[in-house]
Amino acid sequence: MPRSNQPRRRTSPRRPGEHSDDGEADLNRSRLGIPATESAPDGVWAVRTISSGNAQKAYTCPGCHRQITPGTPHLVVWQEDALFGDEAGLRDRRHWHSNCWRGRSYRYR
Repeated sequence: MPRSNQPRRRTSPRRPGEHSDDGEADLNRSRLGIPATESAPDGVWAVRTISSGNAQKAYTCPGCHRQITPGTPHLVVWQEDALFGDEAGLRDRRHWHSNCWRGRSYRYR
């Protein structure tokens, strides 16, 4: 007998923001990637890799001031130890080219 691709039981529709017990939140987190933590002379940074499939908007890289075009893999970076708290650090996140982030300078003027 051939297998059916239909679910055996119906699931109730979920409201936005509601998490299920089956790991739906973990699945979304794994799709977006778990941010790595990097320590540098200018603070502690959370760095998340964005794949080319998930890069859908254009951004300006703060390292080279050139545009990151849609479809270009890049990094999203925010400060973990921001002066005004975690929410402020997350609000000030920036999109960087991978090479620009690795080659950034720590010199202060």
